[in-house]
Amino acid sequence: MSAINETTSQRLTLGMLEDRYGCELVPDFARDVTVTSLANDVDSVTPGALYMPGARVDRGRIALAVRRGAYAVMLPTSMRNAVDDPQVPVLFADPSPRRVGELAASIAGRPAESIAVFAVAGSDADHVREDVDMLAQFLHMLGNPVGTVCEGDSQSLERFLDLTYPVDAFAMQRVLSVCVEDGAAAIILALNSRTVAAGALESVGVDVLGYDDAGGHVDEMIAHVAEQYGCTLDANTHLAQRDAETDTMAEQADFGDGHTRALSLAIAMTLAAGVRKTNIRNALRVSRELR
Repeated sequence: MSAINETTSQRLTLGMLEDRYGCELVPDFARDVTVTSLANDVDSVTPGALYMPGARVDRGRIALAVRRGAYAVMLPTSMRNAVDDPQVPVLFADPSPRRVGELAASIAGRPAESIAVFAVAGSDADHVREDVDMLAQFLHMLGNPVGTVCEGDSQSLERFLDLTYPVDAFAMQRVLSVCVEDGAAAIILALNSRTVAAGALESVGVDVLGYDDAGGHVDEMIAHVAEQYGCTLDANTHLAQRDAETDTMAEQADFGDGHTRALSLAIAMTLAAGVRKTNIRNALRVSRELR
């Protein structure tokens, strides 16, 4: 599903959307119509939705969205003279991915501001998956309930999330909302094209970005991640990579499961998040003793 559904915490009128995002509303007297959800997939349309089919517009699907209860439709400006009797108000606009992300975040109540966002990037998708799993285990070991978004194995705490991959901007905001509602302290994102769609992280700030194989090309990695996924990487973002110290800490933990590399990156990312070395060493010691 590609929707932000009835769990949204914000409601918007078409007039607010017209003013805020520069849309053209037809008819103009529909400014007070309130939409309670967003959907770019007709199967996800629920009563009260704003249906946003994007560039690929199918009139049959628009009609189906209306029958399913859509209160309004957003169409490209090129269709101003091509729509006959849409039966519901229409917003004509050509929103950029950033605008779409802003709209999705707004109607979802900006959940990314209420949860720590960890992101793992790398050239090896299997390594990224392993890194996400290890970081989730390590944060849990430190007493932090977490959610994860990784192809085929996304979770909110212990609950499996049934997602369509790669996750788009609407689905990402929905996942963030679910994790916040479930009480997660952090969410961990696998930044690869199999998991996250281009532009899906618009209006999502990343608190800690971990990268296992950037080498000396950290600036290039940051630019690629920001451009590909749209996430906000700024002065508040902490970068984390393995180093000799974290490798040693991981080796000394002696988990014996062949995941020293992933554990080293997890340690580096938790250090970047501000967790004290003493707490990390204590957690590693306790975990080793329990094995």
